[in-house]
Amino acid sequence: MGKNQTCIYAKKCGGCDYQGVKYEKQLAMKQKTVEMLLSDNCRVDNIIGAQNPYHYRNKVHGVFGRDKKGTVFTGIYQQGTHNIIPVENCLIENETASQILRTLSKLVQSFQLKVYDEDRRTGLFRHALIRVGHATGQILVVLVLSDPVFPSKNNFISALLQTHPEITSIVLNVNQKRTNMILGDKNIVLYGKGYIEDRLCGLTFRISPQSFYQVNSRQTEVLYQKALEFAGLTGTQRVIDAYCGIGTIGMAAAARAGEVIGVELNKAAVDDARVNAKLNGIKNIRFVNGDAGKFMVKIAGAHENADVVLMDPPRGGSTEEFMEAVRILAPQRVVYISCNPVTLARDLKVFSKKGYRAERIVPVDMFAFTEHVECVVLLTKKRR
Repeated sequence: MGKNQTCIYAKKCGGCDYQGVKYEKQLAMKQKTVEMLLSDNCRVDNIIGAQNPYHYRNKVHGVFGRDKKGTVFTGIYQQGTHNIIPVENCLIENETASQILRTLSKLVQSFQLKVYDEDRRTGLFRHALIRVGHATGQILVVLVLSDPVFPSKNNFISALLQTHPEITSIVLNVNQKRTNMILGDKNIVLYGKGYIEDRLCGLTFRISPQSFYQVNSRQTEVLYQKALEFAGLTGTQRVIDAYCGIGTIGMAAAARAGEVIGVELNKAAVDDARVNAKLNGIKNIRFVNGDAGKFMVKIAGAHENADVVLMDPPRGGSTEEFMEAVRILAPQRVVYISCNPVTLARDLKVFSKKGYRAERIVPVDMFAFTEHVECVVLLTKKRR
């Protein structure tokens, strides 16, 4: 894991809960939290930590600001505020992305372009979003501006590429709204294809400015491999991938399953999933844009079945309706990926009442230096 490094922004930023805490101790604290909340269901396995807990974030966001001397910088919002803390070297963000942010600040300064002022709603440069393909090394730079008119655009882009020839695509995103959302709806491709590709679990995924993609690629593979082990697939099962997002885990499961059905409410994510399935030539997967619980009740009502349900709900956890739908559909196995052990503890109690027992619980550290911990749980049908 290497030497523990010290973050110089920790006290001002507030983005990391465990800065200054040795990584081994962070893991022990997370293990204790999960055991306290979940060990009455079954034994909790040892947490799977990261080989390298530093610079894991493949998605890096910088807010443009200007200090009292008029110098342009990029930084992050102080936790719970809209004060911008200048940050040059974040210990959890991709290092190349951090270098690109520093270059962007210098270019905005030298081209005498204005940074956006939230209160006055004046200025041009709002944010920069940089996405790096962990396996491919491809880099997407998204410049979030308050106006599509970008003075000295060609010279600016040329200067950026001269300093960073490793950049593979640059997109201008227009955000004219008074909003907390970083990205607006309009994208203008300035260089490259307007997206990058990365590889995860042996599959290729297209990543556009708005695409959802896991920020820690290495640990995502660890998490998914454990989930697929729990699914116990032998090549014939029918699998439902609920809350499927862009279909990453469903596509990884497809090679070992008979059929996979991904269900997701977010239409943009479903569109991405269909593109990615085509990109990988996966024929035994289809995606449904809708509520996963309602979909499962519908197919159960049509006397269809599913052998395994993979579920990866948001932080708020699952719903009573979804878990009742699982009971009605009655798969042999449910693999629950959770990003919040508090809501997971609540949901496991509900699953128990609906005839499912937790057999294995494995915590995985996806977000070093934060209090967040993911868990993957194998649930099986109780024998009557």
